Amino acid sequence: MPTALIVGASRGLGRALAAEVAARGWHVIGTVRGDARTELHDLAAAHPESVEVETLDMTVPDQIAALNDRLADRTLDLLFLNAGIATREPFAQIEAVSADEFNSIMLTNAYAPMQVIAALQDRVPADGLIGAMSSGQGSIADNAGGRNDVYRASKAALNMLMQSFAARSGETRAFVLIAPGWIKTDLGGDKAPYTVEETVPLLADLLIAKRGKPGLDYLDRFGKTVPW
Repeated sequence: MPTALIVGASRGLGRALAAEVAARGWHVIGTVRGDARTELHDLAAAHPESVEVETLDMTVPDQIAALNDRLADRTLDLLFLNAGIATREPFAQIEAVSADEFNSIMLTNAYAPMQVIAALQDRVPADGLIGAMSSGQGSIADNAGGRNDVYRASKAALNMLMQSFAARSGETRAFVLIAPGWIKTDLGGDKAPYTVEETVPLLADLLIAKRGKPGLDYLDRFGKTVPW
């Protein structure tokens, strides 16, 4: 039974992805922040043989190190970073965003995921996959609207950092950045055109198919390459 670690699986896309991957015969470790009960806890209670819950705030280095220690004897066939945040004001332009909020979003969406990947990379075998949830808004080439500046910048930064990480690996490992589209979640809002239910099976297909195929791909939910 292959094992997946999904960071940021308490609800929304992360929780749904955990359920989908587990239903396909994987063992899933999902992470949540804090001690509050979440939808992931409910999933683990219903499927204790295939889903377990770990605690991680990926912006806290000591928690990353502690998780790495707890997983010392585990092999992660898939390491996927899903957690992320957006600006409090939807579609905010850069001049309307405080420095504190800018720093928080960059920390959570770009810096912290790469710290987790760097810490846990040795748990991923040669035929495994390391990935992160990016966004089509991280594409510089596709930015024709000029809104949501900080979220766009954070995902573009994540893309660049992942590219650097993959380049240092010498094209010997498989990496993926996924742009799932605008999804109806707490992050995406009610106006989003796509549902979690129709999106998550496509994401699981992509992740499973990409395993063991070296190099970094930036893909939408249909497996089409997104312009950098």
